Amino acid sequence: MVGPRALLAALWALGATGAAALRIGAFNIQSFGDSKVSDLACGGVIAQILAGYDIMLVQEVRDPDLSAVSALMEQINSVSRHEYSFVSSEPLGRDQYKEMYLFIYRKDSVSVMDMYQYPDPEDAFSREPFVVKFSTHSSAAKELVLVPLHAAPHQAVAEIDALYDVYLDVIDKWGTDDMLFLGDFNADCSYVREQDWGAIRLRSSEVFKWLIPDSADTTVGNSDCAYDRIVVCGARLRRSLKPQSASVHDFQEEFGLDQTQALAISDHFPVEVTLKSH
Repeated sequence: MVGPRALLAALWALGATGAAALRIGAFNIQSFGDSKVSDLACGGVIAQILAGYDIMLVQEVRDPDLSAVSALMEQINSVSRHEYSFVSSEPLGRDQYKEMYLFIYRKDSVSVMDMYQYPDPEDAFSREPFVVKFSTHSSAAKELVLVPLHAAPHQAVAEIDALYDVYLDVIDKWGTDDMLFLGDFNADCSYVREQDWGAIRLRSSEVFKWLIPDSADTTVGNSDCAYDRIVVCGARLRRSLKPQSASVHDFQEEFGLDQTQALAISDHFPVEVTLKSH
């Protein structure tokens, strides 16, 4: 069953809204690979979700030959009148288990200016950030840097804290502090407790603003945890944010899915924020 919100999402994907604002999201699509994208029900909903964004970070991509990503891009470009492209990291991980960061973006909204794999000199990250700088065609922010993180759950405190070192590295490399840190930080419940926040520079420094609150629930199942986050810094980028636009995208409600159907897509909801137009 598809509800009215799903119809609105489809209209957005088709470009019917004509909006010039820039919608940016982060989505941990659990174990994304060939089997998920080839499932007609899952793949179709995922494509519709992603086609509603100008930039989407996808995490838990397990697709070293990019076959699933290629199939996904075909689906996205078939449901949207806008053309989408992507950039991705290499498979990342300390052992045989690897994941990739994937940025899917709308080509008439943004362009990729530069990218690099954070060198992680202290080996702080299980999946070190793949940092991408975008230029925007119509938003109030002319350029912005996206820093992704899918934190290892039991190392979440240390990994979120280490994003401060990535922040310094980006400033040193590109001379900008207009950044969004985004992804599944595992930043709640048993992995990051209330007493842990003081040890996390990304949280304690006033340079950064956390856009997804601790009270949010970014999980599809029965847990209530704000694992997925978006953090902004940089005066220009902060001024460019559309007020109250940061939110959790409940695709289960939008597409009228039961919990089993929603969990077949992912155990996480996307999180998102919108940048104002010129």
